[in-house]
Parts: sequence; C-alpha cells; structure tokens
Amino acid sequence: MPCILVVDDRPDIRLSLAILLEDHHYTVIEADNPQIAQVKLKNHSISLILLDMNYQLDTTSGEEGLAFLTWLQDSSFAQTPTIAMTAWSNTDLVVKAMNLGANDFIEKPWRNKQLLHTVEQQFNLLNLENQNKELKQQLTKHHFDEYVWQSPVMTQLLKKIKAVANTDVSILLTGDNGTGKSELARFIHQQSHRHNEAFIAVNMGAISESLFESEMFGHKKGAFTDAKQNRIGRFELAEKGSLFLDEIANIPLAQQAKLLRVLENGEYEVLGSSTTQKTNTRIISATNGDFTQLLSSELFREDLYYRLNTIEFRVPSLKERTADILSLAQYFVEKFSKKYQRSLKSISYGAEQAMLDYHWPGNVREMSHLVERAVLLAEHEQLLTEDLHIKNVSNATSTEPAVNNDNVSNKRGDELPLMTLAEAEVAMVKLALAKAAGNVPKAAILLGLTKASMYRRVEKYGLAKN
Repeated sequence: MPCILVVDDRPDIRLSLAILLEDHHYTVIEADNPQIAQVKLKNHSISLILLDMNYQLDTTSGEEGLAFLTWLQDSSFAQTPTIAMTAWSNTDLVVKAMNLGANDFIEKPWRNKQLLHTVEQQFNLLNLENQNKELKQQLTKHHFDEYVWQSPVMTQLLKKIKAVANTDVSILLTGDNGTGKSELARFIHQQSHRHNEAFIAVNMGAISESLFESEMFGHKKGAFTDAKQNRIGRFELAEKGSLFLDEIANIPLAQQAKLLRVLENGEYEVLGSSTTQKTNTRIISATNGDFTQLLSSELFREDLYYRLNTIEFRVPSLKERTADILSLAQYFVEKFSKKYQRSLKSISYGAEQAMLDYHWPGNVREMSHLVERAVLLAEHEQLLTEDLHIKNVSNATSTEPAVNNDNVSNKRGDELPLMTLAEAEVAMVKLALAKAAGNVPKAAILLGLTKASMYRRVEKYGLAKN
C-alpha cells in the first residue's frame, strides 16, 4: 500500500487529508513541519509527499517549503514525488517550487476529487518510470559473449574499441556478413558511460521508405491514415543510450538527408507534430556494403558517411582469425549443449580438422548455426565430422569411429526430430540464412518468401546478427 507523507502545521488539515487518503487505500504519515518531515523520510518508506509551503514562521512567502524542496533535491530522497500545497498561491511561488523539483501544485482549500486525481496521476507516472527502468535493464541485459577472443587481430581490435568506447564519437563497423558487428556494437555500449541506459538496434534495411520517419522519429495519432495511436520513435527510445543502425548502407537516398539533420544538430520532429525535439543519443552503425562504390555512384551521401564514421573499425572475417576457430567452436558446443540439455562435451579430431579446412563464408554466424544444428542432431557425446555437414569435407576424412555411448541409436543423425511448426519455421529460416551466407534477400528467395516477409521473420526470431 503506497505511503504518503503529509507535511502541514495545522492538525485539522492533516486529519482531513489522512481521512480522505486512507479511505482510498493509502497509508498516511504526518509531520507538522519540514524538519520533522526530514526525520520521517529517513525512518519510513515514503512513496509521495504532500507539502504545505507556508508555516507559522512565515505564512505567505513559502520560504520554508522552498527550503525543504532544496534539501530534498540534494538528498537521497530526490526521486520521491512531491505535491506542493498553499492557501496563498501565486505564480512566482509555483514557478519556484517547480524549479526546485515539485511535481505538481494544489491550492487550498482543495477539491477532494481533484486532489485524489493529482495523487493518482503522480503514482501512475512513478509506475511508468519504474517500468521504463526495467525495460532499459532488459534491453541492456544482453551481454557480449563470454567467449574471449584468442587471435591477435581480434585482441588488437578490441583494444582499439575499448580506447574509444567511453566517448560519444560515432562509430562505423564494417566487414562481411556474420562477422559479429552487432555483438561488437553491444560491447561498445556496455563499455561506455551510457551502459545503464537503453541499447536500441534497428535494421535499416528492413524499414520501408514510407515508414522511415515513423520508425525513426515516431508519430502522433492521426499523423497519417493508419496512425491510430501515438508511436515512440527509435531516437526517443534510445534517449541517453545508444542507437545501433544496422545495414546503414541500405537507407534510401531520399531518407538520408533526414538522418543527416539529426546527426548534425541533434534535432528532429515527431511525424504529425511541429515541436522540435532534441536527442542525446550515441550513434553506432554497421554495414557490409562497399562505401567506396556507393559514394562514387552517388547512392550514399558523402556528408552523411563522414558523420557516421568519425571512427571506423573493420571487423575481420573468421578465416582471418583462424586462432579462434577451434576455441570458438568449443564455446558454441558448450553453449548449445546447455541450452538444449544435450550431453555433448567435446569435438573429435576429424571435426576439428574439417573446421580448420573450411573457408567459413558465413563467418561467426554460420559457425553458430552449424554447431547449433550439429548439437541438436548429434547421437554421441562427441561432435563428429558427419554431424557438421560441411560441404567440402570428403567422405574419406568424414568417416570416424563412433564414440562409445550406450544411448546411441541406429538412426542417422541427419533425420529431423519431431518439432512444432513454429520450431520448424525457425530452423528453416536459420538454414536458409546459412545457405545464403547471411544475405536476407537471397535467403528469402530460397524459402519462396518476399524480402519484407523474410525480414519480419528474422526480426521476430532475433536472428538479425552481424
């Protein structure tokens, strides 16, 4: 039950408020002056303060109430909502109280319905703030993989990233599909001073031209035909945090100027509103596109490119970090064995050689999908070459002695287990992405889907990783 602290020097006022509030299921604690109120705050869990601004010392200026608000603002109770009250309201006092942190103002004598509405409104706002904090914590809960990179090229890259992560410079991550750019973007956010705020990722290639402004800046109800309610844009969601613009090279030329304006001066308008908003967001972007070609063919604005790549990092392909292949594969075996409650513990020598010989066109993402499938379908406690289904492995190298296991059945490991339609759809989408080396439009063709339908499934199942 919410606890309200009533601070007023008149016993009859405190009694009236106590009866009214307790009848509406609030707990009330009383204090007859601001000094006693300070003690009550320290000894009780107070949810909201009803503060009279004038006391016996000075019944008109509100100085004692303002002094309490000043103390409150500098104390550990600064987040406690406060509603100021006075029988001598004037504009100057209201402005001073609000500037010192008062959340609302009520004039005496009050109307019961109005006072209860004001109190309820403050609790609703408090609940929304708490929900927002929880959401931000969930958004940032996804930690960078526990895997520790072994290869010199990756340890050097991480060293450079850590050196600039705690600044607010815009960072552009380039490299082939599946190299882990989105994970690095999260890593940058987690290493920055914004790590307690939201990390918002948006696939720029999946946003249609007509919905660009609505997605990025939000819209007001009635801004266009289908705008049946207000929508919060990605910039507002990422306020004080980091906004990750994935597949940045896919932004249509017509929309690039709108993004450039935000990056240049931090200003934008919600669709359907004339009020200019200011954003405080750190921009991280990623692409596998060739900017040299895009710029020369005038498909990407040069001024926008230079705004995005204050610092540019190229993420190497998996074949450039061979020192990571086996240890990364073992990491994925342990990860997916735990996830699916399988008993796989190691990788056979033949499977290790097959992985080292493979060229990994889909990079880290391909390895993750390949090992996940192998863990699901393997019949032994050790991952064998035939479990991997790597195309360039010959029959001679793929034949290995089976590991002793009393639970091994005689059916082949490439038979699909019984699963729900939803699970089958996820498996097919993953398989198509692996076959297409992470190229979503190509994967869509393999499954007979439109590009938009494929992007929706990629986002729905959380498969949009670089």
